[in-house]
Amino acid sequence: MTMELAGLETPTPCADDDFLCEVLHGLSLPQKSLPSRFFYDAVGSGLFEQITELPEYYPTRTEIGLLRSCATDLRRSIGASAVVVEFGSGSSTKTRKVLSTAASLAAYVPVDISAQFLQQQAAELRCEYPKLAVLPVAADFTRPFELPDAVRIMPRVGFFPGSTIGNFEPHEAAAFLRHAGRILGRGATFIVGVDLIKDTQVLQKAYCDSQGVTAKFNLNLLARINRELGGDFDLDGFSHKAFYNSVRQRIEMHLVSKRRQKVRVAGRAIEFRTGETIHTENSYKYTLESFGALARGSGWTPAAVWTDADANFSIHALVNESA
Repeated sequence: MTMELAGLETPTPCADDDFLCEVLHGLSLPQKSLPSRFFYDAVGSGLFEQITELPEYYPTRTEIGLLRSCATDLRRSIGASAVVVEFGSGSSTKTRKVLSTAASLAAYVPVDISAQFLQQQAAELRCEYPKLAVLPVAADFTRPFELPDAVRIMPRVGFFPGSTIGNFEPHEAAAFLRHAGRILGRGATFIVGVDLIKDTQVLQKAYCDSQGVTAKFNLNLLARINRELGGDFDLDGFSHKAFYNSVRQRIEMHLVSKRRQKVRVAGRAIEFRTGETIHTENSYKYTLESFGALARGSGWTPAAVWTDADANFSIHALVNESA
């Protein structure tokens, strides 16, 4: 349940991720859909923080525990005097586990599209790690960006936690891995968090929690459209639905219309049939073997992998062998 990332090979229908354009385009498709990167306004981000603390939602606490338990091995993978480049840093919560583990790091480069939030987080990190150079880059990390001049000759380690890789379609995941390889350079290491295929009931509960927080998170996307785009969605007219698609090995999240209805967004009318859905997110799950194959096909060589005792989650260390 992490932010959906724009495709790297097929242009999106709207320039600059324009919210209104993306919404009108997505709601005009035969299978209505909305990019899940728009979940994360202030309300949505707060709801997501609540989700990460729910008993059913295993990924966040499992990954944090795994980063703690494999700290010594991670330190060896990262090496000394390296720069860690985090793709989509957000609040850098998990990064702190890495920064504390690898005390000999030369620099940390958080990359995030939200410039103001990024600067706030960078200031906090400089206070927490006064010997570490924190060099934020405000950019869409799925697109080409320049690393700070100060780190270009340093050995680089990429960091991509949270199983955000699962929000890509498989071809987009491969494109992103190639893109990260170009940014980090030949010989770089990439630390990637990957959620694993597991018992369907465990997956189902993680995205359909008993307290209904995930439902509020999903429905907030419609509330945001109402607030920012002059929409008139009746939130009581839609329900949250999440299920595991075993054929495609992914969790799908949808909003289901409870009745036949007509909604207006920015003056445009959009009709819904009873039971018609808006597809709001995918979260692909992998086996260790399938993610290893994806990495190899994208120019990375798997070097190490760590999993928790229940094999719910994995952290992969990849080495860039491409030119």
